[in-house]
Amino acid sequence: MFGICNLSIIPLRAEPNDKSEIVSQVLFGEHFEILESAKQWVKIKLHFDAYIGWIDIKQYQSISESNFKQLSEDAIILNADLIEYIIGTNNLLMPISLGASLSFLNHSEINSSNFNFEGLKVSGIKPKSNLIDTAYMYLNAPYLWGGKTPFGIDCSGFTQMVYKLNGYHLLRDASQQSKQGEALSFIEESEPGDLAFFDNEEGNIIHVGIIMENNFIIHASGKVRIDRLDHLGIYNADTNRHTHKLRVIKKII
Repeated sequence: MFGICNLSIIPLRAEPNDKSEIVSQVLFGEHFEILESAKQWVKIKLHFDAYIGWIDIKQYQSISESNFKQLSEDAIILNADLIEYIIGTNNLLMPISLGASLSFLNHSEINSSNFNFEGLKVSGIKPKSNLIDTAYMYLNAPYLWGGKTPFGIDCSGFTQMVYKLNGYHLLRDASQQSKQGEALSFIEESEPGDLAFFDNEEGNIIHVGIIMENNFIIHASGKVRIDRLDHLGIYNADTNRHTHKLRVIKKII
């Protein structure tokens, strides 16, 4: 069985109950495979990053296997504005966030609600230099564990969405992203758009941010913010201390 998110944003939970941890979010238009059902919940695997979790059975639209394969082969088309509106039957408006997927709107069999979109779209691979401009769109977005939108986002959701909007594929968690790309030996070798990863005392990757020019980094910590980056890690000028310990810098593209 297969499905697609036909609502603005839905929570992806670790377990099949409303009190369970939100491990990520499913944005409008994202499609997925259904792995398991449990009463009012379904366990899904997102197509884009193979992330697995549980969603409420009332919060998705079923699609056929052929529709799933078709969407998986289509070019990814995304909403390119902070917030836009999908126009449905009887001109009803539904808000969607930056990065919502629009590819299915061209398929009448899937788009059974006759959704229409008249806003700004983005598709295809953009120059690496565009990553920082996209990152600025999320500036001051509040930190939210599992979040993927400008209204609440976590560190790896931020990096994943910035890359996705520019046509590049990142996995969901910081630990997963840290296994992608090519490791650099020094900060001086990095370019704007490269990723910096940070670990805890046990050596586990727990944080990621996007490197900017002149040894700055943009990352989600409390909010999406800009801080200094040095060989020790992230230096927060507000608190006059290092907040994250640098583990590795990766060139993903």
